[in-house]
Amino acid sequence: MSSGLIIAAPASGSGKTVITLGLIVALKRAGFDVAAAKVGPDYIDPGFLSAAAGARCLNLDPWAMRPQTLSGICARLGETAPLILCEGVMGLFDGATGGSGSTADLASLTGWPVILVVDVRGQAASAAALARGFITFRNDIKFAGVLFNRTGGEGHCRAIRHAMEESLPEVPILGFLPRTADLALPERHLGLVQAREHDEIGTLLDRAGNLIEDNVDLAVVEKSARPTHSRQPSTSTPLPPLGQHIAIARDEAFSFAYDSVLDGWRRQDAELSFFSPLADEAPDDHADAVYLPGGYPELHADRLAENRHFRTGLEAAANRAFIYGECGGFMALGTGLIDRHGARHSMAGLLPLETSFAKPKLHLGYRRAAAKSQTPLGPVGTRFTGHEFHYSTAQHPSGNAKALFACEDSSGIDVGTAGLVAGRVAGSFLHLIDQAQ
Repeated sequence: MSSGLIIAAPASGSGKTVITLGLIVALKRAGFDVAAAKVGPDYIDPGFLSAAAGARCLNLDPWAMRPQTLSGICARLGETAPLILCEGVMGLFDGATGGSGSTADLASLTGWPVILVVDVRGQAASAAALARGFITFRNDIKFAGVLFNRTGGEGHCRAIRHAMEESLPEVPILGFLPRTADLALPERHLGLVQAREHDEIGTLLDRAGNLIEDNVDLAVVEKSARPTHSRQPSTSTPLPPLGQHIAIARDEAFSFAYDSVLDGWRRQDAELSFFSPLADEAPDDHADAVYLPGGYPELHADRLAENRHFRTGLEAAANRAFIYGECGGFMALGTGLIDRHGARHSMAGLLPLETSFAKPKLHLGYRRAAAKSQTPLGPVGTRFTGHEFHYSTAQHPSGNAKALFACEDSSGIDVGTAGLVAGRVAGSFLHLIDQAQ
């Protein structure tokens, strides 16, 4: 049976991504087999975590995933390695409305202890008070210990240690990590730059591993992991397959696909093939479904507009196959995309949709979606959970398209319809994660 640990923090920006990367690298150097996971709907961090672990990082989302889906993904992670390191999201207790779906919820569900990362810039004894508050906030969570990040000199560390020994003597201090400005990860409008775009990913991982090796007792960390709770029957099929042979766009413009979804399609006997729109490749002629996942098509809109083989291949596929796009893939199926400079680029023209980044507006949050149109995803009324995160605005010119979903936010408030369906082509700005209960 696999065991796990969760790396969490009081807030975003505390350094938990770099620390998780360093822990994975250092433990692998020490001879441990490690699998990586990420809490929440993030696509960016899993790319870095996958690079560190040498295997696909899987998302675990206690708000969007059914308990049996979470159980199935944990089981798959356990097949990969006996030790699972999972990076949290935001602050430990932060989630959707009301805090549901937080990293703390996942810790409670799985039984994995939490390593609390505390950024101690500008504080000393106060860091111990902060740790005490977090550790005593809920009684259904185990803590492996505390890692104090971005420390100053020895005097700073002594002051923190003294305060911890006075207030939390039973909680292990796992290490003091000095300030390391050269380990910052670059950012883009949706978060971090993707791992495949980071020119020095190997150097970054080496430095992160060295930081952990020099300042953390890895044996104590490994022994702190606890077996995964198995309270629910498991499923490995979050979403129904779009077809028996699904051609999937995969390159720098279209890379935001959940591996748990793709694996679920494989486990339902669907064949998956991949093609690159940026390389002007068309989907496989034998595919009965085409999937364009999210990504950054706005950064490559000029190339996509020029790639005739890709576009004619999509047009041909629309006569025989179901085509489905999510977020960036949805934009690519529209008639045009206006970039942040105001330049318009022609897209595939399969849906009556114009998207624009000229006046960015954030659209963010979990969604519950019910199908308003029958597609290979399911009949009318089929319910899903998903996530929306983009800065584009959309216009739906007149056409024969119908709405794909009726949506609610995480509070249950009606937020209207989402997506379009026209013939065999469908898409929306939602990233579907699982079927709903």
